Amino acid sequence: MSKVVSIGNLKIGGGNKIAVQTMLDVKTSFVAEVKRKIEEVTALGCDIIRFSVKDESDALAIKEIKKFSKIPLVADIHFDYRLALSAIDNGVDKIRINPGNIGSEKNVSEVAMAIKQNGVAVRVGSNSGSVEKGALSKYGKTEVALCESALKNVAILEKYGVENIVISLKASSVDLTVKANRYISKLTDYPLHLGVTESGTLNMGIVKSSIGIGSLLLDGIGDTIRVSLTAPITEEVIAAKRILRSVGLEKDFVEVISCPTCGRTGYDSIGLAKLVEERTSSYKKPLKVAVMGCVVNGPGEAKDCDIGIAGGDGKCVIFKKGEVYKTVDMACAEEEFLKEIDLLLNEN
Repeated sequence: MSKVVSIGNLKIGGGNKIAVQTMLDVKTSFVAEVKRKIEEVTALGCDIIRFSVKDESDALAIKEIKKFSKIPLVADIHFDYRLALSAIDNGVDKIRINPGNIGSEKNVSEVAMAIKQNGVAVRVGSNSGSVEKGALSKYGKTEVALCESALKNVAILEKYGVENIVISLKASSVDLTVKANRYISKLTDYPLHLGVTESGTLNMGIVKSSIGIGSLLLDGIGDTIRVSLTAPITEEVIAAKRILRSVGLEKDFVEVISCPTCGRTGYDSIGLAKLVEERTSSYKKPLKVAVMGCVVNGPGEAKDCDIGIAGGDGKCVIFKKGEVYKTVDMACAEEEFLKEIDLLLNEN
């Protein structure tokens, strides 16, 4: 099991829940826009928000953002150690930085001291496009190279007594991402941040991220995740939550199962499944709902569902725990089914 690292008021690792994060896609100093976006993703279940700190105005904005953000703040910094110091001074909860790219030993020691004195967490690591040259020439673009590159940066921080570290190994290749995280999980107990970097646009990016992140979570590897998509950041959070639900790491939600339909389907089960999913998406209640095309795949295949529906011959059956509860005309089936779901959702 990984060790516990505190990021503001949130703890990751050590068996704590898997934290979902995303990254702002606007300039950090545009505080009004930042506020709107943070509130939006927080409402969807985001646990950590990261943002770029490209200049001093971004670093100074952290103080204002802290006043309204309900989730921890992570400053993403490259090359300029002074921005790391300023971000820490302005109250950031975690920084994302690699000691190897911020200059001299003196620079690294100053940042390390600030991290320790302020109780700030730090994320270090490598991705397939930024492996240390020595590791790359020795091992090629492999999981060993990614791991060695990350651990080199970890060792630099450890030299100065920094221990609240999160490690990230990412590649645009699903296979390499999975291999790298499996490899490093055997060598360290620092919490791991998971993600398939540059995974692509919405559809393909979700597929790659689900396979990569999901495989590792099922192995018991990973403490925080980001689904990296070329899409609105709300889509990243939604996809991350769905991954956690699919691998059984989030329980308080309404799960909608539905069959793929066939020639036996006698009603618009596709439309009803979509409607049920939309109506129940905001509820944090462990409930399983089935929308089945016909009685062949109905009560029998959905016995573990709290409630379900199946159609055929001008009528639909509504069933609970695999047992038929009522039979209704197809014309009013949707309305009756939604009423029954609402009753279950609003039960104490």
